Amino acid sequence: MRIIAIGDIHMAADAVTRIPEIGSADLVIINGDLTNFGGTDDAKRVLDTVMTANPSVLAQFGNLDKPEVNDYLEDLGINLHKQARLLRHRLCLIGIGGSNKTPFATPSEFSETELAAFIEHAYEQARASIDLTEPVEKIKIPTIFVSHTPPFGTAVDRLASGTHVGSSAVLSFIEERQPALCICGHIHEAAGTDHIGRTPICNPGMLSKGGWVEITVNDTTVQATLHDRI
Repeated sequence: MRIIAIGDIHMAADAVTRIPEIGSADLVIINGDLTNFGGTDDAKRVLDTVMTANPSVLAQFGNLDKPEVNDYLEDLGINLHKQARLLRHRLCLIGIGGSNKTPFATPSEFSETELAAFIEHAYEQARASIDLTEPVEKIKIPTIFVSHTPPFGTAVDRLASGTHVGSSAVLSFIEERQPALCICGHIHEAAGTDHIGRTPICNPGMLSKGGWVEITVNDTTVQATLHDRI
């Protein structure tokens, strides 16, 4: 299974057509910030472009998308926020959109308590979809955690000033559950990679700057390659 993960599109969706072999990918994940303070109409324009390149898409809203974008993705049946998706009984995706609080009062921000509750809701949904009583991370099906906001205190949540602005709730989930991979975004200047325990973290940054992640799933193995140009 080959998956392309992108985020922080901010209306510049045409760049997606330059991702090599995007049309043959099994899935495209959009990790939030489709728009710039936009709603359904802007999100539709972005999705139309991405889905022309590849119609197999799952997406979630970011903090710069209005809450109605979340509703629109839900209506389309492609929403990841607060949800778990079991793909071909080989891979589980857990999604969390929006962001923790910022100084800018962007449209879709949440407290750390709210984010933690969203993550727990998705995690419990994952357990139910796999029909297990065991923790998801103990089974053979790997989990990819798709979080618009990065985990706190890492190389991928740092502003140009050096200040860490990621989510403590996201950090706690990764520390406890150790998913096979975390895809994040939100902090454009922190594009890059890091690790929390056994979990690789990838922040591709803005799509218009060339950032995207190529994920390959073979049996129970997940491999991610961060690309910084298209």
